[in-house]
Amino acid sequence: MKTVYIDFSNIGDFEDFYAQVKEKMSIPPDFGDNLDAFYDFITGQAEQPVHLEFVNMTVDQLETFEDLLLTMEDAEDEVEDFGFSYYLEQYEDGE
Repeated sequence: MKTVYIDFSNIGDFEDFYAQVKEKMSIPPDFGDNLDAFYDFITGQAEQPVHLEFVNMTVDQLETFEDLLLTMEDAEDEVEDFGFSYYLEQYEDGE
């Protein structure tokens, strides 16, 4: 299974997210840069099997991108060969 990593350490908004996704996945040029279009791409056009991992998310990004996370969970339920997970950035202990 191919794993695509989306690094949220450089993502501030959905525009940044779509730019990174377009760079790492073979998304058609007429992609609409919205959640419905991304769901349609994942469930219909994306090369499967694929596992999408969102890494280095912050707690604030969990709220900002809540709809995206829910959309990915819906896609995971819809497509047998699609997997999704996300990970928070790790903080080093200052001691």
